Amino acid sequence: MKIAGLQRTSLIDYPEHIATVVFTQGCNYRCPYCHNSSLIDNSFQESSYLTLEDFWSFIKKRKKLIDGVSITGGEPTLQTGLIDFIRELKAKGLKVKLDTNGSNPDILTELIEENLLDYIAMDIKSSLKKYSKVTGQCDLDKVKKSIDLIKNSNIDYEFRTTVVPTLHTEEEFEDIGKLISGAKLYFIQNFRPINTLDEKLKELSSFPPDKLNRFKEIVSPYVAKVEIRN
Repeated sequence: MKIAGLQRTSLIDYPEHIATVVFTQGCNYRCPYCHNSSLIDNSFQESSYLTLEDFWSFIKKRKKLIDGVSITGGEPTLQTGLIDFIRELKAKGLKVKLDTNGSNPDILTELIEENLLDYIAMDIKSSLKKYSKVTGQCDLDKVKKSIDLIKNSNIDYEFRTTVVPTLHTEEEFEDIGKLISGAKLYFIQNFRPINTLDEKLKELSSFPPDKLNRFKEIVSPYVAKVEIRN
């Protein structure tokens, strides 16, 4: 496990839980609006990573203050030690939320079948026809498989899309609605022009509320609950 950093306590990352957030290093996508761009590649010095020994020591001290751990990145499913790491969290009685881009359905399958996850948040980057434009690369079959796995699991979950003026239009949301049709919960997240991978995006403004509401209207017939998250 390459742990690049921690947020000691969060009240918002894991719904209805007080959680520590674990940031893993490395991602297989190159979304231009990514605000965790320092976590994308593996250029960190090995000495910069938090050791597992130090992490478990930290968790022992925080055990009475938190009831969950949210694992994000980067893309956590790229970590070779992820499954053992989560097994240990569960053995310590902690709830586990996983953030993922859905590019690794085999790992998701293993985690779901072992009952190791309590909440999954999967990013839906765009419509399938624009996925590669947003991510730089992707296997669409794996994305679709992950969506189906999550929808058909007995685990709490959300799908979410970060919306960027140069990348998302009303047309994308009709297609996204069809892609995740039957889902329980979908969040539309407004883009923040801060610390973006693509420097040019820092010059953009976020979508106005009326546009976000329009996107919500388009997706709503396909999903049980659609929310706007600013």
